[in-house]
Amino acid sequence: MTEQFVAHYYTTFDADRKNLAGLYRENSMLTFEGSQSLGAQGITEKLASLPFQKVKHEYGEPDAQPTANGGIIILVTGHLVVDDEQRPLAYSQAFQLCQDASANWFVFNDIFKLVLL
Repeated sequence: MTEQFVAHYYTTFDADRKNLAGLYRENSMLTFEGSQSLGAQGITEKLASLPFQKVKHEYGEPDAQPTANGGIIILVTGHLVVDDEQRPLAYSQAFQLCQDASANWFVFNDIFKLVLL
């Protein structure tokens, strides 16, 4: 399930990040480079406001572990190519997936950080 989620997330993000809203709920939280957004609408607005037109995520095999509440925590590392830039940016992103009352999976926590050394 981990590989399928990650592939779906980044394919959707790269095509039209506004379409990620269905993966979040009103209690979901995104921390993007230290800036926090709460709820599906707030997260979608944050992602849509990012200052690039084109993006492509390139990533390795994600790591995952079960959480105490029956969820899954996923760590992804990779590179971003934005607006045909020649030098990709290294990033790390962690997701905590949970199930809602209908047993549908959603992103409860999402933390994104560029790796700048």
